[in-house]
Amino acid sequence: MEKILIIDDNESLRYTLENVLEENGFSSKSVEDGLKAIEEVKTKQYDLVICDMKMPKMDGMQILAEVRKVDPDIPFIILTAFGDIKNAVEAMKQGANDYLTKPFDNDGMILTLKKALEIKYLNKELALLRKKTDDSYKGEGIIGSSTQMKEVFEQVKIVAPTNLTVLIQGESGTGKEVIANMIHKAGTRADKPFIAVDCGAIPESLIESELFGHEKGAFTDAKSQREGKFEQANGGTIFLDEITNLSDSNQIKLLRAIQERKITRIGGKKALSLDVRILTATNVKLADAVNNNKFRADLYYRLNEFHMDLPPLRARTGDLEYLVDHFIKDANEELNKSVTSVSDEVMKRIKAHHWPGNVRELRNTIRRAVLLTPGNIMEKINITDDVSPKSIIEKTEDENDTATFDTLTKKAEKDAILSALDESGGNKSKAAKLLNMNERTFYRKLKSLGIN
Repeated sequence: MEKILIIDDNESLRYTLENVLEENGFSSKSVEDGLKAIEEVKTKQYDLVICDMKMPKMDGMQILAEVRKVDPDIPFIILTAFGDIKNAVEAMKQGANDYLTKPFDNDGMILTLKKALEIKYLNKELALLRKKTDDSYKGEGIIGSSTQMKEVFEQVKIVAPTNLTVLIQGESGTGKEVIANMIHKAGTRADKPFIAVDCGAIPESLIESELFGHEKGAFTDAKSQREGKFEQANGGTIFLDEITNLSDSNQIKLLRAIQERKITRIGGKKALSLDVRILTATNVKLADAVNNNKFRADLYYRLNEFHMDLPPLRARTGDLEYLVDHFIKDANEELNKSVTSVSDEVMKRIKAHHWPGNVRELRNTIRRAVLLTPGNIMEKINITDDVSPKSIIEKTEDENDTATFDTLTKKAEKDAILSALDESGGNKSKAAKLLNMNERTFYRKLKSLGIN
């Protein structure tokens, strides 16, 4: 039950207000002047204040100023005569939430109070959401104090409490899914499912079934009914990564689902209503894909209610030391190591590299280096320069992404094995132990990677 403080020198009006508030489920306390009111606010907890504008000792404006010093967030409603509305408006400029003119309508007064209380609770909830978002930055690999990342974090705070569809753009490895997860956790659907879908990893022939589900017997291999990702996310959030990989026909189906907020399983007849927040991501500028006829303009406008551009790591080098320290701590915990810092030479090499794989590449590089560091200080680090930022930025639609990923994976495995062999003086058994790999697997890797 909300408790309301009434401040008015008119005893009859105080009595009337107390009765009306009690009839509408509020508790109240009334005082006849500002000095007593300030003492009440200092010593007791109130949810809202109703204060007359004209009173002896202190007027409404003075009381407002003193109450705000004690509790900046408490809703404050001014009572004024019809001819003093100008003063009431001035009070609102000074921080009052609303005003009521005497004589007032009881129902109208209650609505005004409830509205002010609702705004108070919403502001409180938003503050909690912001704190929750701040806390989620740590441990997620999205940290830093650079101007670029502060802007990203601020955008997360702004858009998280809404239901807007968000388009997240950034190079591979910049943390698009992590940001999407942050938005979900800081939003009103945090206790509901977060379903991530990599549109580039699902064969074209299966994407519709994956997203929207199918009925038993809908096609040859449909041996049972299956819920799609949209159904699984109902009430929560669905994150569609690499959205540009969808074919035109599947883009049309997605557009229809967004417009109608309904889906129909393959082979089904009944439309299922959806309450899903949609977050999407792409490693290319979606507007460029539209201009090059690679993506539907109508779907683009549906997805782009709010967009965020994540900076590449090379554009926020001021965060490198924070990230290195963070990833060392993670690797120590995972690998049971005790690395405390990196040498000046290692940090110089880290800062000189362009990091085309962004935060993901840095994390993997630090993790590997921690594994191979024998003591507390990282004196060596193996940083590959085979992929340049330019080659990633200028990648065309015709290139085989899967083949490129396989190539990079093999290259990373080969680098790790060569580093371990170098560290062990060529002793394969010791190198296998350094990599926490059994010897048979180690020898098979040597053969498959062509390492003599």
